[in-house]
Amino acid sequence: MKNISFNRIYNTNCIDGMKSILPNKIDLIVTDPPFAIDFKATRQNYNRTASRVMQGYNEIKQKDYYDFTFQWMSEAFRILKKSGSMYVFSGWNNLKDILNALDSVGFTTINHIIWKYQFGVVTSRKYVTSHYHCIYVCKDEKKRKFYPFVRFKKTDRTQDGHSLHYRDKEDVWEIKREYWTGDKKTPTKLPAEIIKKILQYSSKTGDVVFDPFLGSGQVAVVSKMLKRKYVGFEIVPEYYDFAKNRLDRNQYRLKA
Repeated sequence: MKNISFNRIYNTNCIDGMKSILPNKIDLIVTDPPFAIDFKATRQNYNRTASRVMQGYNEIKQKDYYDFTFQWMSEAFRILKKSGSMYVFSGWNNLKDILNALDSVGFTTINHIIWKYQFGVVTSRKYVTSHYHCIYVCKDEKKRKFYPFVRFKKTDRTQDGHSLHYRDKEDVWEIKREYWTGDKKTPTKLPAEIIKKILQYSSKTGDVVFDPFLGSGQVAVVSKMLKRKYVGFEIVPEYYDFAKNRLDRNQYRLKA
């Protein structure tokens, strides 16, 4: 690939695509890589009898997951600005490979965020998994951008007198999953509110936000709505078409 442009998405393998981006061009990376858990993208996963969950989810074998993760993270490190940051979402199954690869590539870990959502998969022989991990890292801690009072001022309080600023910046985020509307959907999607929060704290208007595993296009859609530049790669043609259609329609109207 040649001549990667911002405010566009591409139907390509992310490792190949990132090689076409010059070094130190990206302000923020937000991504939810493949699961490495033999994930099946079927409507049964969502208990939606009328839903049509798009097939073709591109999975990585567990035995290959560390090498794959190291490869794409190495490219991500190269294209990220020294002032930039990256947020990587992960389930617990492949978290060890994610953490080891981040260290091996040279990222500095800032926070280990837990996203607590409202429902998990009911089990009979173990505890219910109802959270997701988000590893917040940077390339250069001394130059990393962070805007601590962009969402709440120091003096903002809840009705019962607690600090909104403190609560919003705790490392456990209780944010509800989003229900898809309509029949067509991809098997995974991060809530827009999570992406909005990350973009507000770790970027500003005009910054370039990148997602190497675009999926439904959620990161690009929210970036566009918040007046950030965006770029993303998606290897599955049907997912790419779905994401592009969402971008063209400007689907979200985010709350202030």
